Amino acid sequence: MKILVAVATRHGATREIAENVATAVGAALTDAGVEPLVEVRDAGLVHSVEGFDAVVLGSAVYMGHWLEPARKLVESFSDELRRVPVWLFSSGPVGEQREPAEEPVAVEDLVERLGARGHRLFGGKIDRHSLHFPERAVVAALRVADGDNRDWPSIRGWGRDIGSALAQVVRSTS
Repeated sequence: MKILVAVATRHGATREIAENVATAVGAALTDAGVEPLVEVRDAGLVHSVEGFDAVVLGSAVYMGHWLEPARKLVESFSDELRRVPVWLFSSGPVGEQREPAEEPVAVEDLVERLGARGHRLFGGKIDRHSLHFPERAVVAALRVADGDNRDWPSIRGWGRDIGSALAQVVRSTS
């Protein structure tokens, strides 16, 4: 089974999430007796989704929106993506959310457009030393502290859940 994990990231923290998801998906498939081939690619470098049995697509979130490479991938390949199981994830909320009921990223339209099986929101990472001046200014204005808010057990667990779901698909079609 061939799975694409495509990711849009600015500073690498979201790619680290994608790599952990990919490893967990592969491990769950292997444990289920399914031979996996899981590829992690930058969303902007994906020129086709043909040949993949499933896709996981994630993006860092800035100002409530996915990065352009992830949005362009959806625009370019939405018909193809609707034909395979798709999962989405976002990374970027940092610090304490002031209104927990409010979704900090608008992805409902993407979930519907792609028929995605789900969307997960993972905490992000702030390291001021890796930010450009305008980003540092926004972080300072919002009084966000440096820190890594990624929940690795939850990230890997979600990847294992995807792998298990894909293994069930393989079993039901065999």
